[in-house]
Amino acid sequence: MLEGLMQDDHPLTLGHVLERMRGMNGDGEVVTLTDDGLRRARYAEVAERVDRLCAGLRELGIEEGDRVATFSWNTQDHLEAYFAAPCMGAVLHTLNIRLFPEQLEYIVNHAEDKVILVDSSLVSAIEELAPRFETVRNFVVMGDGDAGSLPNVVRYEELLERQSPGFAHPRLDERTAAALCYTSGTTGNPKGVLYSHRSSVLHALTTCTADALGVSREDRVLPVVPMFHANAWGLAHAAPLAGADMVMPSRFLQPEPLARLIAEERVTLAGAVPTIWLDLLRHVDEHDTDLSSLRMVVCGGAAVPRSLMEAFEDRHAIRIVQAWGMTETSPLGSVAHAPAETEGEEHWDYRSTAGRLMPLVEARIVSDEGEEMPWDGESTGELEVRGPWIARTYYEDSTADDKFHDGWLRTGDVAALDAKGYIRITDRAKDVIKSGGEWISSVDLEGELMAHEAVSEAAVIARPDERWSERPLACVVLAEGGSASVDDLREHLGERVAKWWIPSEFAFIDEVPKTSVGKFDKKVLRQRLEDGELELAGEGAVVS
Repeated sequence: MLEGLMQDDHPLTLGHVLERMRGMNGDGEVVTLTDDGLRRARYAEVAERVDRLCAGLRELGIEEGDRVATFSWNTQDHLEAYFAAPCMGAVLHTLNIRLFPEQLEYIVNHAEDKVILVDSSLVSAIEELAPRFETVRNFVVMGDGDAGSLPNVVRYEELLERQSPGFAHPRLDERTAAALCYTSGTTGNPKGVLYSHRSSVLHALTTCTADALGVSREDRVLPVVPMFHANAWGLAHAAPLAGADMVMPSRFLQPEPLARLIAEERVTLAGAVPTIWLDLLRHVDEHDTDLSSLRMVVCGGAAVPRSLMEAFEDRHAIRIVQAWGMTETSPLGSVAHAPAETEGEEHWDYRSTAGRLMPLVEARIVSDEGEEMPWDGESTGELEVRGPWIARTYYEDSTADDKFHDGWLRTGDVAALDAKGYIRITDRAKDVIKSGGEWISSVDLEGELMAHEAVSEAAVIARPDERWSERPLACVVLAEGGSASVDDLREHLGERVAKWWIPSEFAFIDEVPKTSVGKFDKKVLRQRLEDGELELAGEGAVVS
């Protein structure tokens, strides 16, 4: 009877974020690192260019519900596409530039993309695939570089220049699809995850809260995490919503340009996977760089070594905060701020968890028998989550039933929950090691190995064993100039983990294989082991 009078009828859409960029946050700044220096634009200018891009996409025949793909680095142009496609009623589809060609071909055709906006520096990575894209009508090339052999090319700036200012944005339902992102962290073909306007806005609002990242108009945000990776962890929505400036690194992701960008642009908040910060730590240890503007670095995508967090805090007064999430969770699920009353070892124990559940995210731990486990910090099982920005299925995929049930997302993470809502992930379900009937956490072993001063990276996999069924095999990358023996590493672990967890065999490798989003790719290591390509080092072996 009173339903039509409720304020919750007002839709939550990204159009609201765009209007804040245009108006009250119009003096916010977007800075992009380019070959020629820094490109700067105010949010008000960016919003006007968003309008022109909306009109340009209409000129190319894009209608509401059509998929508009991007194949780009983190740049101002990419940010404009982030708002233009969803605010005109289309669906933004971010393409992972690091996928194998076969995977790219699959997801473009599966999503039925109509237009692809491609950075000119990436044309060579996609032009050979172009004839195999079944539904793509135009390639819009961003930047001044050569368009190669791409068919039906439109230049981005020319497309914008021939549009009139302003655009009649449609009034959208908040449950309209806003973005589509495919996850490669599954078996078989990549799976598409659709994000609605409502979920995107709620996710951005929560990202701005103090218990999350606390994004505010005082911040200058550096998203090193790619904009094709789970919507840049929501930073590309949260920063414009709050009025925070954005500093875009484009393709310059090496330690030197990143450190220089942070120092010169006075970045206050940055986000990236641990491998980026491991490289950056080595750089700033050797080069005097003023990173004092950083109030926080959010790190995720893989378990963050405690040693990395401690090193940055002790040597550079930089706070690294671990967060957990997935493409399916938009991605923010939890953030590891320690309770205010903790200190010392207790403080670091909380900081080393996957974090405390975000408001509006619900979770449970389910055993192999389907029993819901208590939140006692000890009982483990598969972590399942649900909430307003958690996917409920995959886009046009008949295998989704294996991942979703009863309204819950099965994360594939083996974890425990404590009474305060902190998640402690012990492994991925597919990575657990069961030795003599007991579980061994590869995640914990990796963290302790990377705490050794000579170790740069470490990945632990299961090796078949006649007596114990499985034993852990540690694949170790030594730091440049580092030296360690198997005995050194076993002695180091002996002070930190149960004796029966300690690997008896190690493999010293040049690099841990990575997935397209920078996570350790253990399936490659397992295949190398099966093929006899891993050279195992027994006790006493010394490598430098």
